[in-house]
Amino acid sequence: MNNARYGRLTAGIIAAWFVFALSASALHIFKTETNLPPLPLGLAALTPIVVFLFWFAASAGFRQFALSLNPGTLTFVQSWRIAGFTFLILYAAGLLPGFFALPAGWGDIAIGATAPLVARKLANFSHRGGFIFWQILGTIDLVTAVASGTAARLISPHGAPTAVMTVLPMSLIPTFAVPLFFMLHVICIAQARQWKELRDPDVEKQLPSSAQSGPRVAGLPGAAYSAGRNQSYLSGQ
Repeated sequence: MNNARYGRLTAGIIAAWFVFALSASALHIFKTETNLPPLPLGLAALTPIVVFLFWFAASAGFRQFALSLNPGTLTFVQSWRIAGFTFLILYAAGLLPGFFALPAGWGDIAIGATAPLVARKLANFSHRGGFIFWQILGTIDLVTAVASGTAARLISPHGAPTAVMTVLPMSLIPTFAVPLFFMLHVICIAQARQWKELRDPDVEKQLPSSAQSGPRVAGLPGAAYSAGRNQSYLSGQ
């Protein structure tokens, strides 16, 4: 299966996943009593991630497709997380516990606000370390939010409940948005780990202009950053 077919298959899966999350939320499948931890919600957030990681590790074709995506574009998608201010509003209204809402809200705002800059300036082999570091920070923010949201009722049984996160529209965040953002972080980190920095200035001058600018570099297939590809540039000297 080539990348085009994997692209169509992936788009179809994401669309079906969104419809399922929306329908299940409308049917109150994830709704939890205020005195209980939102375990169904936690399971809904974890399952897609496990399936993705297994597919990414087991299928060379899917992995090649994922690594061919533009990491600048994937990173820019994280800009949506600036909507984390919603958590702060719900906390101020007494609808979410601070233990969960404050780190989740401010963390998402920080990642969302910096995503365009990272996508534009760091998504290339010259800034690989900073790019990976930012992706790791975004991943930590997501993991912390899911863990604290699931355990909030156990840690603070008399605090504000997290029940608002189990019904629409907020339920779409843990059941769809969080796992999707996590997957994008994983793909970007895997891409950046393949990048090979060209240390010879003369070689770098001969690279196509698209290979010397921000996110456009990343639009090349992941294999373009492999040692074999770099060797092909070097051998032309």
